[in-house]
Amino acid sequence: MRKAGVLLHISSLPSRWGIGDFGQESLRFASFLNKAGVSIWQILPITPTEEITGNSPYSPASAFAGNFLYISPELLVDSGLLEKNDPDIVAPPAFSKEIVDFPKVRVFKQKLLRKAFERFKNKGDFKDYELFIEQNQYWVEPWSFFTALKKAKNGKPWYEWDNGLKFRTHEALHQAWLSHQNEIEYERFVQFVFFQQVKEFRKELNELEIELVGDVPIYTTLDSADVWVKPNLFQLDEDLLPTSVAGVPPDYFSETGQLWGNPLYNWNTMKEDGFSWWMSRLRHSLLLFDFLRIDHFRGLVGYWSVPSDEATAINGSWQEVPQEFFTTLRTEFPDGPFWAENLGIITEDVVSTMRDMKFPGMLILQFAWSDTPSNSYAPHNHTGDNVIYTGTHDNNTTLGWYINDVTKEEKIIISDYIGKNINKDNICEELIRLALSSVADYAVVPMQDFLKLGSESRFNKPSTPSGNWNWRMLPEMANEALAKEIFKKVEIYGRSRA
Repeated sequence: MRKAGVLLHISSLPSRWGIGDFGQESLRFASFLNKAGVSIWQILPITPTEEITGNSPYSPASAFAGNFLYISPELLVDSGLLEKNDPDIVAPPAFSKEIVDFPKVRVFKQKLLRKAFERFKNKGDFKDYELFIEQNQYWVEPWSFFTALKKAKNGKPWYEWDNGLKFRTHEALHQAWLSHQNEIEYERFVQFVFFQQVKEFRKELNELEIELVGDVPIYTTLDSADVWVKPNLFQLDEDLLPTSVAGVPPDYFSETGQLWGNPLYNWNTMKEDGFSWWMSRLRHSLLLFDFLRIDHFRGLVGYWSVPSDEATAINGSWQEVPQEFFTTLRTEFPDGPFWAENLGIITEDVVSTMRDMKFPGMLILQFAWSDTPSNSYAPHNHTGDNVIYTGTHDNNTTLGWYINDVTKEEKIIISDYIGKNINKDNICEELIRLALSSVADYAVVPMQDFLKLGSESRFNKPSTPSGNWNWRMLPEMANEALAKEIFKKVEIYGRSRA
C-alpha cells in the first residue's frame, strides 16, 4: 500500500507552554493529517535531551527513558495532578511561538512536574504506577537513580564522580540509593506520566488511522544511564573513558566528516548474551511506534571508529559488526517494521543486509541533481522498497536549499527534468509532487516544505553545535485550506487511505 507521511517533531508543535507536547495540539495536528489524507506521522527521538549536547535528540542520556519536556501540562490538569486554577496554568510565562527556549522551558516544566509529584504522593491511587514500574523496572530504575545522582552532583558527568559511584561499588551505590529516595521516586513518577501520555496519544492516533514513525538514534552519549550502568557494553578503557568514538567520514554534509564523539559499542561482549540490550531497546520502542527509523543504519553493519584523541573524523577506520546481530534481529522481530537511514557512504554489505532484512531505505530528492541519469535519488531510478523524502531534518528546507544551496547548473537540470521553469515560487510544490508520484512505497515530506518555508525554519544543521532543534510551527499554519491542498495531491498519486 502506498502511503504518504509528514515529518514534524513533537517539539515543533504549537502550544502555550514554549514547546510542543503530547497534549491538545498534537491531537489537533493528527486531525489535520487525517483530513489531509496522510496516514503517517514521522517524529524524531523522544528520549531525554540536554543543554550540553545542544538539545539534540540524537544525543540521548538514555536509550529508554522519555523526555519530560514533551509532557503536557493540560493533560496533567485533566488527570487531576494539577489544578486548573494553578497560577502557572492560568498564566504561564511568555514563551516565543516561533522557537523553543530550552532553558526557560526546562525550568517551567520541572516546576509543574514537582507540583504534580507532590499531589500524586497524596492521591493514594498507585495501581497504574506500580504496574508501570514493574513492567519497566529494567530501565526505569537505573535511569531514575542516575538522574537523581546527577542532580545531586550539580550536573557533573558520571565519569567525574567519586570512584565508588563511578565504578559502581556495592557500598557506594547502596548509600547513595538510601540518601536520594525522594528524588529517585520523583524521576520514576516523571517517566510514568510521560509514558501514560504517550499511550493515550497513540490511542487517539489509532482512531484517526495515523501510524507513528519513531526514530532510534544508533548511539547514546557517554554521560548516559546506559553507559554508567553497563560500561562493559561499550569500548572504554580501565578509567571508563572511550578508547574510540563514533562519527562518519567526509560526506555531503562535512568535508572533515562528522565527529559525534559517542562511545562505540563493544559488539563482542554484546554478542555473548544475544545482543539483549539492543533487543530490549527495540522491543521497548515498538511499544510506542508503528514503525522505527534506525538512524545511521550502516553503523549496525560496519561503523566508523575514530581514536578518541582525534580532533576530526578524518582519521577513522571501518570496523565490522558481528553478523549474528541481524540473525538475532530477524528471530526476535520476524516482521520488524524498521526503516533504514542509509545516507552517506553506503557499501555493498549494507545494501545486501537491507535487502535480506527487507528494510526500506531513504531517498532524498535534494540529492538528485548531480549525475542525474544514474543518480539513485532521481525519481526515474526509484524502487518501491524505499521511503522518498524531499529533505530530512538534517537538510535545509526545500525553499532554503533552492535559494541558497543549488547551483545555476543544477537549477537548469531541475527545470529540464520536471519539464517546466522551476523557481523559488514553485520548487516546493514540484518536489512534493515528485515525492508523492514516486514508485517508492512511502513518501514523507517535512512540514516546512508543505508550508513553503525558507532557511529560517531549518531544524538542524549538522556539525553546528548550537541554534538547532528549536523551530516551531505557528498555530494557524496547519489549517483547513492546507489540508485540502495536500489531500488532492495525496489522492491523485494513490497515497490516500481512501
